[in-house]
Amino acid sequence: MSAECERELICHGAKFDFERLTFVGSDGRIVRREVVRHPGAVCILPLLEGNGEPRVVLIRVFRIALGRDCWELPAGTLDEGEKPEQCAHRELEEETGFRAQRLIHLGTFHTSPGMSDELMHGYAAAGLTHFGQRLEPDERIVTETVEASRALRMLDEGQIMDGKSMVTLMLAERRGLLRGPVKAG
Repeated sequence: MSAECERELICHGAKFDFERLTFVGSDGRIVRREVVRHPGAVCILPLLEGNGEPRVVLIRVFRIALGRDCWELPAGTLDEGEKPEQCAHRELEEETGFRAQRLIHLGTFHTSPGMSDELMHGYAAAGLTHFGQRLEPDERIVTETVEASRALRMLDEGQIMDGKSMVTLMLAERRGLLRGPVKAG
């Protein structure tokens, strides 16, 4: 089912736009809804070799909307014309200081289709080499490496509550990437 609608730009933001949509509802009445228009984003699960199980590079990042730090996987918004894989490499380097030999596409999902058209691309990153973070001026990010089993417990215990990180971790777990050695090649 699709609806014809009028679009009105309410605000053009640095990372996304805010629009008001006006359309005829199923009962014939005029309906107005506000939505976020987003260029798309990536979420990256950095995996390092461990003793029997991979280790996960998590980030602790201050989120202004929540007013506190959150445990997450590195992620970021696509630049204009940028492919998701390019964005994943760029964001991994900026936020964690690691470069990946290989990215494994885990899946693509809508983050919040009731209010936004944002499409997220989840990746696992393997064959990591550390070079140093290149944070943007508005980022306050600290990295921490944990065993994959610990990252999954953090998810179960509510320490990781970020949806994109949760989905990306679960997709990797379903594929068996959080058990056994990490294949870089």
